[in-house]
Amino acid sequence: MPHKIAILGASGYTGAELVRLIATHPAMEIAALAANSKAGQSMAQVFPHLRHLDLPDLVTVGDIDFAGIDLCFCALPHATSQAVIRELPGDLRIVDLSADFRLRDPEDYARWYGNAHAAPECQAEAVYGLTEFYREEIRAARLVAGTGCNAATGQYALRPLIAAGLVDLDDIVIDLKTGVSGAGRALKENLLHAELSEGTHAYSAGGTHRHLAEFDQEFTRVAGRKVEVQFTPHLLPANRGILATVYVKGEAEAAHAALAAAYAEEAFVHVLPFGALPSTRHVRGSNFCHLGVVGDRRPGRTVVVAALDNLTKGSSGQALQNANLMLDEDETTGLTLAPVFP
Repeated sequence: MPHKIAILGASGYTGAELVRLIATHPAMEIAALAANSKAGQSMAQVFPHLRHLDLPDLVTVGDIDFAGIDLCFCALPHATSQAVIRELPGDLRIVDLSADFRLRDPEDYARWYGNAHAAPECQAEAVYGLTEFYREEIRAARLVAGTGCNAATGQYALRPLIAAGLVDLDDIVIDLKTGVSGAGRALKENLLHAELSEGTHAYSAGGTHRHLAEFDQEFTRVAGRKVEVQFTPHLLPANRGILATVYVKGEAEAAHAALAAAYAEEAFVHVLPFGALPSTRHVRGSNFCHLGVVGDRRPGRTVVVAALDNLTKGSSGQALQNANLMLDEDETTGLTLAPVFP
């Protein structure tokens, strides 16, 4: 029998992406879709591109009978997930796509997000959801906290290099460009077409972006000492995709060899030949992350470039990859679709 799946927050971009992916999953069946603001509507009304699918209508979270649900994806806004997940059945397996459970220390959460954590008892059992590095913990987890899409991109480029001691930990710069869908579906003036198109801009510069908390937490854990990177994101006039250009002090050939070795057996993280650089257009709509390495003109300095789709590998695809592990399915099931090109 297929696993019964519920998706909370199904009217958002990540919720729709989950539906798109799970629709062809041979071992999962979408049994409930919740979107409080659009309860009573069909998914075809909210997302016409999904009208060919036979899906349950949208309901409120309170209308779902979780007794028959095997796993729940929570694609709700930040700060909302805590209150909702705290009230869900204690034996329900959950993959959360918000930022609410990514930081292990509730005090770090309060410092970066500006309010006290509402469900510290749930935070205590949450497993960080960067699949390739927490696979066994995820397999046994009840609650998995999906990573930030920017944070995932930077970590794929850097974790193996930090672990191998190949880079100067005090000289790491992440220059990242991201598509507009990462900001969610809510109406915002700065995301209107006339405000966003035909240009790009930096935001949250100077160490204020919340995904820095994940970089601090994870890189410090890998290195065994405090690591603080310099990180500036830029908003692109594109719907999907993240391209992170990472500047480090270290030998390029050694960095490429370390990345190639670290991901040699990974289905979704591909290291390009030395000197080749990835593009967001080559991962669009897929669960793949592409990595490229080149040497700088100055000896001893290296550029690592990472590309992934923020809605798939950076969020909903990662969530499904984790859910496969939690439900004892093959990790790649439902996720091997080729990128959309052009």
